[in-house]
Amino acid sequence: MFLPTTPHELLKLGWDQPDIILVTGDSYIDSPFIGSALIGKVLSQAGYRVGIIAQPDIHTDSDICRLGEPKLFWGITAGSVDSMVANYTSLKKRRKSDDYTPGGINNRRPDQASIVYTNLIKHYFKNTRPIVLGGIEASLRRISHFDFWTDRIRPSILFDAKADYLLYGMAEKAVIELAAALKNGTEVRDIRGLCYIAGAEESAIKRAGYLELPPFEAVEKDAHTLIDMFHDFYRNNDSLTAKGLYQKNGNRYLIQNPPSMPLTQKEMDGIYGLDFERTQHPYYQKQGAVKALETIRFSIQSHRGCYGECNFCAIAMHEGRTVQWRSPESILAEAQKLARYPDFKGYIQDIGGPTANMYGFECEKKLKEGACQDKRCLYPQVCPSLKVNHHKQLEMLKKVRSVAGVKKVFASSGIRYDLLLSDRQYGEQYLKELVQHYISGQMKVAPEHTETAVLNRMGKPGISLLLRFKELFDRMNKKFGKEQFLTYYLIAAHPGCTRSDMQKLKRFTRDNLRINPEQVQIFLPAPSTYSSLMYCTGIDPFSKKPVFVEKDPQNKDQQKNIAVAKQPPSPVPSRRPRPRRTP
Repeated sequence: MFLPTTPHELLKLGWDQPDIILVTGDSYIDSPFIGSALIGKVLSQAGYRVGIIAQPDIHTDSDICRLGEPKLFWGITAGSVDSMVANYTSLKKRRKSDDYTPGGINNRRPDQASIVYTNLIKHYFKNTRPIVLGGIEASLRRISHFDFWTDRIRPSILFDAKADYLLYGMAEKAVIELAAALKNGTEVRDIRGLCYIAGAEESAIKRAGYLELPPFEAVEKDAHTLIDMFHDFYRNNDSLTAKGLYQKNGNRYLIQNPPSMPLTQKEMDGIYGLDFERTQHPYYQKQGAVKALETIRFSIQSHRGCYGECNFCAIAMHEGRTVQWRSPESILAEAQKLARYPDFKGYIQDIGGPTANMYGFECEKKLKEGACQDKRCLYPQVCPSLKVNHHKQLEMLKKVRSVAGVKKVFASSGIRYDLLLSDRQYGEQYLKELVQHYISGQMKVAPEHTETAVLNRMGKPGISLLLRFKELFDRMNKKFGKEQFLTYYLIAAHPGCTRSDMQKLKRFTRDNLRINPEQVQIFLPAPSTYSSLMYCTGIDPFSKKPVFVEKDPQNKDQQKNIAVAKQPPSPVPSRRPRPRRTP
């Protein structure tokens, strides 16, 4: 059942007023892959009346006022993507298309959507219920951060939006606690995973155990202070070890409570077992189809979180560094449900998460004591404490493959080949099964670059592992008579990357991988990542040494063009036959 989005639907349900209204920058797609839909269903399951307004017209009251005012709170998300990332390329050119907008035309999601939607509500509803920000845009902008599009340090989005609260991370637990507190009139400001603004008289200085970050005015002016602040912010993102944080901005303070605890497997199974329509609401469907449905309609989320911690990626800061996974029974039940859809053609497009092969194992030490402060799970190599084991995923995929009506299951999320190679017991078997059953034509891998200095800035493994994996992949395909290929995701103009580095990348991909790269993107400095910190400051935050940063758009484009330029591969040197020894 869809959440109501029109007055007619409220009337049909017999509601005089919703408890909560969610406002989103995406079209309303009722899918577990869409944050607003998932949070709405979680709140609905808990007994709250939840309405949803998708992509409201920001110039009139026609959309924002159509459900009235909520009893408890407004929830705002820019959508599945940061609105600036959704609207602009890495060269700051306006994107023409939007996969989450009806008809695919990028004309419905405003820039800085969280701020715009908050102002829209306040314009038409004076002294309204609390406004709560959430989703990836708010989550990654919850602290002082570098904003690529305005090329400056901005304060927490709470100050810019003038909203009441912000829930960061995946937020299922926090949003239920918040709704209960507002309903019952109990304390809101102690909820884990919540940020708010406090005056000097109630500042975090009085909160025992909270860590003070340098004030906004200091990080705005000094690069080294900004780096120190980000280190503290990053290190306090683990549910078991994180301290609360506070940061002064003028005469007020941003307060960030410690993160919510991860979901238990039972809780995660319960959330993904909720009833989703897995399609666009009819009200919005009339405006046109959304391209995102092509990939998410018949896909299954098996896990969340990422311990890869690539410096350019924000997943660890939003979903967390601890991987959580659903039970095989829960995934199997969802596959059986998909198979009963009338328009299901037998193909499950993906079973995975941020990385396909992180399902079913975690570091036992991390689960008990929290993430390490002084090292990472996968960089510079896979930590021996992370007992990589693909067996659970293999068994789960095999069960899903056997579901009546399922012809093919794809693992389309992409894999970490360093994880596969470190699994001495099941690694080759896992790849064998992927080659035989779970890919079709190509497999995604993301080396991102080929040059050691650039890879070190990215927090990615060395290229020798890629060559080992490619050799194994090619051998497997030959063994089973498959003509399948690797698709390589690469990044140009990352901090530390020069034209010379891209020329070397080109030679490597031509001579060693035997390809002309096609999947090459220009680095985009997303908020709250170490790579963005390098881009902003020109300093390596780990060594504190200067790092080259290409900021000229034309030169960035040239770096990409070096990689994608069509060149014939160099000839494979023929081996001369060895002369026979004469007796």
